[in-house]
Amino acid sequence: MTPDQEAFIRQAVEPGRLHRKEDAVEQAMSLWEERERRRLEILAAVDQAEASLARGEGRRITTHEEVTHLTSDIKQRGMARLAAEPNPR
Repeated sequence: MTPDQEAFIRQAVEPGRLHRKEDAVEQAMSLWEERERRRLEILAAVDQAEASLARGEGRRITTHEEVTHLTSDIKQRGMARLAAEPNPR
């Protein structure tokens, strides 16, 4: 680790936020693992989207009017979905 990283860990251990230097490494590894999981999920979603487009299942949006229409459509479908959910109250 760099001297700055060592100092950063010391600043967490000395006041008791972390008990040991190893705790900092464990936290860093957990965050890295989560970030990598999310990255793989995004890559899988991109692959699915590309495959969908290759099958001709996509919709090309090129104008402001098309963006506005798509936004309105998404909002209407979302509101309908929310209205269809049972009210927990």
